Amino acid sequence: MSTFSGLGTALSSLIAQRQGLEVSGQNVANANTVGYTRQRATLSALPASSVPSMFATSSGVGQGVFTSGFERMGDIFVDARLRTETSGAAYLQQLSTSYSQLEDAVGEPGDTGLSSQLTNMFTAWSEASKSSEGSASRSVLLERSTAVANQIATLYNGAQTQWNQTLTTTNSLVTQVNTTAANLADLNSRILAITNAGGSANELMDSRDLLITQLSGLVGATARIQENGTVDVMVAGNALVNGAKANTLEVTGAKSFDQAMAGESVGIVWSKNGASAGLDGGRVAGLLTVLAPPNASGSGGMLTEAATGYNTLATQIATQVNALHNTAYTEAGYETGTTAGDFFALEAGKPAALGLKVAITDPQDVGLAAAGAGALDGSIGDKLAALATATDGPNATWSANVVQLGVRSASASSRASVAEAARATSEAQQLAQTSVDTDEESINMLAYQRAYEGAARVLTAIDEMLDTLINRTGVVGR
Repeated sequence: MSTFSGLGTALSSLIAQRQGLEVSGQNVANANTVGYTRQRATLSALPASSVPSMFATSSGVGQGVFTSGFERMGDIFVDARLRTETSGAAYLQQLSTSYSQLEDAVGEPGDTGLSSQLTNMFTAWSEASKSSEGSASRSVLLERSTAVANQIATLYNGAQTQWNQTLTTTNSLVTQVNTTAANLADLNSRILAITNAGGSANELMDSRDLLITQLSGLVGATARIQENGTVDVMVAGNALVNGAKANTLEVTGAKSFDQAMAGESVGIVWSKNGASAGLDGGRVAGLLTVLAPPNASGSGGMLTEAATGYNTLATQIATQVNALHNTAYTEAGYETGTTAGDFFALEAGKPAALGLKVAITDPQDVGLAAAGAGALDGSIGDKLAALATATDGPNATWSANVVQLGVRSASASSRASVAEAARATSEAQQLAQTSVDTDEESINMLAYQRAYEGAARVLTAIDEMLDTLINRTGVVGR
């Protein structure tokens, strides 16, 4: 072994310890960087020379150390689990949020809710029947009935507005998905070029993993790592990102609430061939569920189902009230034998919830008397007031709708909370694996510092030995 070989051994240690120190410094610098994965310098020993050079012998001692790589301290299985949990949690959270918005719009229970308005209307029928000869109570009845019709229309418009906002959000998120996919494809290309050149692309991999997790929350994306270091991003089994190429998604189907109510659905398809993306997770899938049209049974998306319920209620109110009011007589009509006619009207060409109007403008046209009971009779008014407590009346129908909405909203909230807890647990496991512990890094830096100082001391010792050998050999006795 060459006399000078010790210099190379000491130098390799100086270089390796400095690189390890730089890695620890990089970790500390990114301790608060979102998505950063801590790194470790992998040190490997250099073996002894197996073929000694001419006039040299091998002592069997190694030739120092070298940095074989910079390892990211991540776990692909923990990452995959987090993405799966993120997909499910985002889907359920979107449903819970939409139900909460719908509940807020309904405003039940409350003094300004439809339930209170219905009660006030039927109470007005009762009061009008008790003072059938006066017009004041009938005027109050018309005002309260108009308030009911307006409230139902407001609820329908609220569902329509929320649907339109949801569609706008869907379009925005799909655009975000396409942009993110393009960024991922670009990162794949850059990472491949760097790794092929023998460099380290760990920070770019961190950015790529962060984008994949974001896509998991949006469209339920999963990752498939390739042998060359690139990642394919899959959505429902199809490639959103394939190496350096990104595919795009687009929103198709209903563009308005009326189209959705007519049965046209909103869908997400692949731009290249128009095939359905088949989303089964992520926030966008939750939005599609909210936007779904009503099915044959009247259910479906929560908004179209709610609107269908408003239409049904408006039709029920008009039908039941008119059925009784058509048998009633006003004071003038009692003398001529002419019944009062319809109290409510449904405007043609509009949804029932928007077309419900009070057909009577003159309080004297309100019919309260039954046939043969006298012009001042109020028995029909009493029957109309009794609809408030009828098991098949509007109040009962609305109460059932509100209870159903409350149960579904509570269920969605509960499921979202459980899913979020599972996601948070997975995220905590990932952070435990990847996040930077500044205390640990301080200890590592101290270890690298001491090793560097030791290597420098070895270098100094060898230098002094060589100085003696070169400059002092042969000077004895002079």
